[in-house]
Amino acid sequence: MTLDATQLDNARDPLDRSRAMPAGFYTTPEIFALEREHVFLKNWFFVGREEGIADPGDFRTIDTVGGPVLLIRGDDGILRAFANYCRHRGSILLEGEGNCRRIVCPYHAWSYHTDGSLLGCPDMADAEGFDRVENGLVPVRMEQWAGFVFLNFNRDAPTLMEHLGDFPERMASHKPDTMRHCWTVTLDARCNWKLILENAMETYHTGIVHRDSVGAQTSRSLETEGQWRCLQVLSTRSIATLPDATPSFPPIDGLDADARMGTYFTVVHPTCQFALSQDALWWLNVLPLAHDRTMLEIGGCFPESAMSDPDFDTKAQPYYQRWERVGREDVDILERQQKALASVLYKPGPLSWRDDHVRAMGLWVLDRLPLAT
Repeated sequence: MTLDATQLDNARDPLDRSRAMPAGFYTTPEIFALEREHVFLKNWFFVGREEGIADPGDFRTIDTVGGPVLLIRGDDGILRAFANYCRHRGSILLEGEGNCRRIVCPYHAWSYHTDGSLLGCPDMADAEGFDRVENGLVPVRMEQWAGFVFLNFNRDAPTLMEHLGDFPERMASHKPDTMRHCWTVTLDARCNWKLILENAMETYHTGIVHRDSVGAQTSRSLETEGQWRCLQVLSTRSIATLPDATPSFPPIDGLDADARMGTYFTVVHPTCQFALSQDALWWLNVLPLAHDRTMLEIGGCFPESAMSDPDFDTKAQPYYQRWERVGREDVDILERQQKALASVLYKPGPLSWRDDHVRAMGLWVLDRLPLAT
């Protein structure tokens, strides 16, 4: 796949004279295929909180760019990840979420222990050279930060903590290990995955697209170390609710001075945003399905102390309403942007100083693709 060399050079120019990426960066299946091979399958990606799979036998199945995955808590209490297919002829093993004492294939009844080892395999006694140990479930690399679970299909990739760099330290005063997931909504977005995260990391659009919801915002960009980026929307009150809804919960005890200045909007490359306000945390997690289609999961977390409030469900509603409303407003404008990018007359436009993260995130992806220019 070839993208216009001049347009790519213009995208790499310093921000004050840089231009947007070529349309093909967002509209071509060939670029998406390269991203799958060189970005999605080689880097850590977030899949959820671990407390939802707390007891032995608890499981959750997820779709990923690398295929279906099964997260399951073993009888030994250890959370593991496996490719969600039977070692016989590849049937899906489990669906949804729940609890099981053993994993049984619905096709030919091969079965597995909760640690992934093979338990039963009917009519295989005469199979020459059959090795029970070698036919357990295929593990997927999994690591955690503060109860947030990440997967990686690349055995040679750096550790999750190396990937995150100074992210854990910078977010430490929010006490993310005390956060608990309580809400999720999933949106089917007919747009390229990069458009969602670019939009999530600039406040240029908020006073226009979100005029009647969150409104205009003031932000600053922060320096980071590792594979993540950060801007902070400045506000001494939490912006996890709409402006006309007073936040229901107090600020997290012990927030450092920097965190008290506003909400951190971060992107952990390649596919997830974590937003940390003074009283809550929410994420925008993208599952790229095609060059022009993405599943967007928005998830919400609160500290354990907030969730112990007997009126928590009522008090949390303004947060859920804000997160979903803003998400839907963004998807609407991004689907229109995706349509416009298909114009044969499209030419990349000049960037604003408020597009600094847009430029940087595009270059992060571009630098990982083997492109002929």
